Amino acid sequence: MRHGCKVNKLSRTHAHRVAMLSNMASSLILHKRIETTLAKARALRGYVEPLITKSKTDSTHQRRIVFSYLQNKEAVTELFREVSGKVATRNGGYTRILKVGRRLGDGAEMVMMELVDYNENLLKEAKTEKAKTTRRGRAKKSETVETANKQAKVEEPAIAQVEEEVKVEETPASEEKAE
Repeated sequence: MRHGCKVNKLSRTHAHRVAMLSNMASSLILHKRIETTLAKARALRGYVEPLITKSKTDSTHQRRIVFSYLQNKEAVTELFREVSGKVATRNGGYTRILKVGRRLGDGAEMVMMELVDYNENLLKEAKTEKAKTTRRGRAKKSETVETANKQAKVEEPAIAQVEEEVKVEETPASEEKAE
């Protein structure tokens, strides 16, 4: 039983585990997406998300703290220049884990771990979903305007004829009341 064991040791010594997570975090920041096992991805999420939160405030102190974790100048530069700008409005949940199947050799569950704001396919789908305004079955606005104009041109003479018929019917009735 776990009983408060907060760290998944991943069958590695402390030094090996820290070096592996540092390497994986640098790869995730530089490439925006990595493929790994589910256990490693879950351990990496707890390692890299606090670093991304630290990158929101660009100061020398924060850069040194992040560098002590990553040990990679290019990754630190990428994190503070590009990634921090995209996640500035997000309050957490900077990474996404997508399951891709099992590895052939040992059957370990493989996942694709990516930074949320860098998946262009999902961002395009989100933009198209926002375009929907109502659930009513109407056509596009330009088509609706054109059809409305056509109907208005057809209906105007019909309305005028109906109004004349009503006036014709009202005049005898009003004359009868006057007599």
